[in-house]
Amino acid sequence: MKKILSLVIVLCLLFTMTAVLAEEKLPEKLDIRALIWKYDDTYGSTVRVAMDKWAKYYAEEMGIDINFQMYDAADDMAKQIETATILTSEKPDFVIINLAEVTNGQVLVDMFTEADIPFLFYNKQPSEDTTQPVLIDTGTIFIGTLARQAGDMQGEILADLYKQDPSIDLNGDGVLQYVMLMGEPQNDEAIARSRYSVETAEANGLKLEQIGQTLVCNWDQALAQDAINAVWSANPDGKIEVIFANNDMMGLGAVAALNGFGWNTGKEGDPKVVVIGVDAVDSALESIKSGGMTATVQQDGDAMGKANIRIAINGALGRAWLDGTEYQYTDDPFHCIRIPYAKITEVK
Repeated sequence: MKKILSLVIVLCLLFTMTAVLAEEKLPEKLDIRALIWKYDDTYGSTVRVAMDKWAKYYAEEMGIDINFQMYDAADDMAKQIETATILTSEKPDFVIINLAEVTNGQVLVDMFTEADIPFLFYNKQPSEDTTQPVLIDTGTIFIGTLARQAGDMQGEILADLYKQDPSIDLNGDGVLQYVMLMGEPQNDEAIARSRYSVETAEANGLKLEQIGQTLVCNWDQALAQDAINAVWSANPDGKIEVIFANNDMMGLGAVAALNGFGWNTGKEGDPKVVVIGVDAVDSALESIKSGGMTATVQQDGDAMGKANIRIAINGALGRAWLDGTEYQYTDDPFHCIRIPYAKITEVK
């Protein structure tokens, strides 16, 4: 028994010494870069701020000097590829990728794989037809949201609004006429939000009718404003009762257009249609508070930024993606972390 106890003590000491030695092997510096889709995306800006904050936090916590730099592609895949070419020559320890075009992930994968630079994708999931070569075959990780969850919540919000106040059916015909503002036609998030906002509302007992075609506005406020100006002019006097927007910026563009027709001004007595967005950016919350937008679905930029940096550090150190973290993989065919959404229908 004494021999067994002695052996256990020796093994414990060996494990402790191994752990100490492993800690001592942490590098003094890490060089982490991030390729950003575009800096002027409002939600994306919250993620950038968070990444910068968490890079500083983990640098201090782990005692590592983290050189963290971000690069703006300005919604231009050619520019993102050009930056990636420069990075392959500079050999950073890790690259975080927010794709400028979801269909072109393979280009960056090939470049960084050849240069032996580990990488991850976040926010804009590589398109479905590239999932196998870009995500599965590479063994990389995607950090984002569950594509359909925001759409589900938009549909649930509309169903709840109707139950609380059937008068949102402005013409009283028992059918809610809606317009859909879509981000990008090949973006999984945009496709799912557009589909499930409607399907979930209908599954909750509502009858919906789309006015015109789905309006692709590339997540852009000005494009959405122009689109709603045109469709409202063709369907005046409350023929449109609901506007679904894949993100808040397009929702705000819709409100700006509606304001020009005297709708959704927030002024007492002025008419209003339902406008539901996604992201919960500050300007959207102010719009909800003042009577412009009706609701939004919160996408947590800080949580995504934190996950990006923490997982990137693991990748740079050659560790398993989730080593030492609180994250769990979701039920996807590839390594994936999903950041949850939340409904916001009231702002105080």
